[in-house]
Amino acid sequence: MASIAFIGLGNMGGPMTANLVKAGHKVVAFDLVAASRDQAKADGATIAESSVAAVKGADTVITMLPAGKHVLSVWNDVVPSMTKGALIIDCSTIDVESAKAAHVLAAKHGMASVDAPVSGGTGGARGATLTFMCGGDDKAFAAAKPVLEKMGKRIVHCGGGGAGQAAKICNNMILAVSMIAVGEAFALAEKLGLSHQALFDVVSTSSGQCWALTSYCPVPGPVPTSPANNGYKPGFAAALMVKDLTLAQDAAKSTGAATPLGKHAQEIYKAFDASGNGGVDFSGVIQHIRELAGK
Repeated sequence: MASIAFIGLGNMGGPMTANLVKAGHKVVAFDLVAASRDQAKADGATIAESSVAAVKGADTVITMLPAGKHVLSVWNDVVPSMTKGALIIDCSTIDVESAKAAHVLAAKHGMASVDAPVSGGTGGARGATLTFMCGGDDKAFAAAKPVLEKMGKRIVHCGGGGAGQAAKICNNMILAVSMIAVGEAFALAEKLGLSHQALFDVVSTSSGQCWALTSYCPVPGPVPTSPANNGYKPGFAAALMVKDLTLAQDAAKSTGAATPLGKHAQEIYKAFDASGNGGVDFSGVIQHIRELAGK
């Protein structure tokens, strides 16, 4: 049984913490939000008075935070208080440069580190079916994998420090573009008098097949578990998709990569977010696409 500290108990971190407890680990947790601390306590975690207090004596420290600045701030606070030789894992989705800076900080204090952003949304966090995209050296990854396997179904070593974040933003750029394309196709089919089910039955077994269609279909009916059947309750909120697309665009600019569809997807999701839909599941972008037809 490992001793684990978990910092960041939000929509993703909370269920991930609960799964570690279920797996038999001793988990000491902290979050700035009282309600999140209360839920983690109800799920069996011990609540610390601060992030620094949480990491003392822990074999492994996990952070799940909003942005790179938060990760670096927390790591600067906690790494000096960690047990020498302990492992620190960041599961946040942040910019690659901040991830690399976090690795440098950990190494300076003699800690192994892994950046391990996730894919799978809140459902994956609750069901322990997340995919972890990991960056770090071989030894750190080997140490992190048994812990991550208690929260996810697929653990992929993508390369050195920052590689996990690189994989995550590339993956989500593909997801955003494909969801927009699927939404456009259904919006066009509606205008042509084609039923949702008919289009789904054709495309799901044809060359247009993709995850955005078969697992997360943006219209009610064909995929009963998709957010479209639950009022587009996230899931993965549109505001988070804007965040990830912005990270991708920042990376594209810094490396000189051409991502015209990624840039257009960012613009579409920004408009969807700005119209008051940041808390709606990202698949709800089909609503924005339908509205564009009336302009």
